[in-house]
Amino acid sequence: MQVSIESSNGLERQLKIGVPADKIDQEVTDRLQKATKTVTIKGFRKGKVPLKVVKQQFGAGVRQEVVGEIVNSSFYEAIQQEDLRPVGQPRIDDINDSEGKDLEYTAIFEVYPEVKLADLSKVKISRPVSDVNPEDVETMIDVLRNQQASFEVTEKAAEDGDQVNIDFVGTHKKEAFAGGSAEGQDLVLGSNSMIPGFEEGLVGVSAGDETVLKLKFPKDYHSEELKGKAVQFAVKVNSVSVKQMPEMNEDFFKLYGVEEGGEEKFREDVQGNMERELRNAIRGKVKNRVMDQLFELNKVDVPEALISNEITQLKQQMVQQFGGGQQIDLSMLPDDMFKDKAQRRAALGVIVSEVVKVEELSPDETAVRARIDEIASTYEQPQEVVDYYYSKPELLSSVEAVVLEDQVTELVLSKAKVKEETLAYEDAVKPDPEPGSEA
Repeated sequence: MQVSIESSNGLERQLKIGVPADKIDQEVTDRLQKATKTVTIKGFRKGKVPLKVVKQQFGAGVRQEVVGEIVNSSFYEAIQQEDLRPVGQPRIDDINDSEGKDLEYTAIFEVYPEVKLADLSKVKISRPVSDVNPEDVETMIDVLRNQQASFEVTEKAAEDGDQVNIDFVGTHKKEAFAGGSAEGQDLVLGSNSMIPGFEEGLVGVSAGDETVLKLKFPKDYHSEELKGKAVQFAVKVNSVSVKQMPEMNEDFFKLYGVEEGGEEKFREDVQGNMERELRNAIRGKVKNRVMDQLFELNKVDVPEALISNEITQLKQQMVQQFGGGQQIDLSMLPDDMFKDKAQRRAALGVIVSEVVKVEELSPDETAVRARIDEIASTYEQPQEVVDYYYSKPELLSSVEAVVLEDQVTELVLSKAKVKEETLAYEDAVKPDPEPGSEA
């Protein structure tokens, strides 16, 4: 087999590969010879069909099959011979295949970049430190009670936190504008659901009142037609309702899975969930900060094939998150919308893989089991979840990949300059802004 590198441009390689004619022709002949024993052709007894006849009937198809297999196998022999690491499948061009002549073709593909890792002691990381204190638990319980709150109609004037049911019509220069009107809409005052001044203007109204709110849309409002525009809203108040918080009783506790143990068990579960959320949030923050530093310190060329794969994954994630179960053609989403994030993710994949290779890391089995146990602990039958993860290689591999990233993170932290950053619970669980976005 002959191999020559025809072109080397950036990460793209073009290999000219030649396979001796006798290798192709002999394999085709062998397969056709076997076929003479099994094929059925009118006018010949089974097993007695001459090779010439079989070749006339099936020769072209058999040769195409053989060439396809040999192109595949010879390509992998060639990249091993040239010590190349291709990204994805090659594009095969310029196939020259004729009986009695050498098979020749060109394989075009990208290779993984060579990465020279930066000194990890240059990494500087701020590690959050936080605890769940009793005040945090009380705040969370208030949130849970608010989620289950109801509203009861009242005759009193509306206050901040009350719910009003309203009809309204918005106009700009006496003309109604799109999206500016509604009937029978519930609105909790202080929820900041409407533009500035709207909810504040309804504090003090009672059922049956009518009022006109003279307001101005924010300059950064999403609608170009309404940005910074002065408008009026004619509002009719249908009813005012006050919030009724649920009592801390057995019925309330059951809503959150606490069947026995009363308030003590409920508070224990709330705190346990908060501590788990805090651990995961801090772990995520630290990992993201480490990855940010690795990305900044290690500039690498990224194969377009990897970027394309990441774009596809990001599109799929968006559809799953916002698609509402609809079947959406991913090609309708523009690639440019995802390219920067995809390029970053692809680059980090290359960098992390290099760290894993250089440091000879492999997934720690104990850590993998601990992560699966942690996932399973949120289900009613934890052992069934554990067994399911270990029965599905793709699920197990996804956990192993996460654990391997954790090991890379810990390795970097062991060599980096790390300072502790004390944070309140609510700040610790809040994600850092994504790179390139405003805080």
